[in-house]
Amino acid sequence: MSGARETPFPTRMALTTTKLRLKGAQTGHSLLAKKRDALTTRFRAILRKVDEAKRKMGRVMQLASFSLAEVTYATGDISYLVQEQAKTATFKVRAKQDNVSGVIIPAFEADRIAGNDFNLTGLGRGGQQVLRSKEVYAKAVETLVELASLQTAFTILDEVIRATNRRVNAIEHVVIPKLDNTIKYIISELDEMDREEFFRLKKVQGKKKRDAAVAEAKRNAEREPQGEPPVAYEMEEESAAGDLLSSKDDDIIF
Repeated sequence: MSGARETPFPTRMALTTTKLRLKGAQTGHSLLAKKRDALTTRFRAILRKVDEAKRKMGRVMQLASFSLAEVTYATGDISYLVQEQAKTATFKVRAKQDNVSGVIIPAFEADRIAGNDFNLTGLGRGGQQVLRSKEVYAKAVETLVELASLQTAFTILDEVIRATNRRVNAIEHVVIPKLDNTIKYIISELDEMDREEFFRLKKVQGKKKRDAAVAEAKRNAEREPQGEPPVAYEMEEESAAGDLLSSKDDDIIF
């Protein structure tokens, strides 16, 4: 695209308009580059948090699996008791929005509701293991919600950064060179027009001089049949009048 350009009619107004468009393209490129840098910084921070959350999730789920194994060993299968006593949701997820350089990123928060729906679970045996397993799984749910929020933000920022990079590259490598070539084309055409105008004026001036010389020769040709001296005679009179001291008059006797 290095040689691509537009083909407007080369005028001063077109040159001014193209320069304004080039200035707008450069300003837009600068703003998009700043937006890309800000999004990339936030993207890298979220990437680090995602890595930490995934490692944390692995550890928490490992502890949760061990705690469930302890409950199963101590009390047996309590899944039917949990299903029977669960009346309302213990966790609720709230969504909010975060604005990063004009990009709306959803964020999720786990809202734990106070209360205990498992008062009778493990009453006969294994009560401590049940409570510990409950807390570990609650921590796992909170970590899972945090990871989901980070993963959603990661996906959205990745798409936006790719789109912004495409726009920045398009402006930098396509739009700005195209406008530069257009400006050069208009300037070269205007210079060519100025040279043509100068050459035309010189030709017109030369023709006027030739026409004046022809008219003068015609006037001299018209004077010769009438016995009038040509222009050279006038020059002789001028030379004689300019040299008065070179001739002597006859003496006059009174």
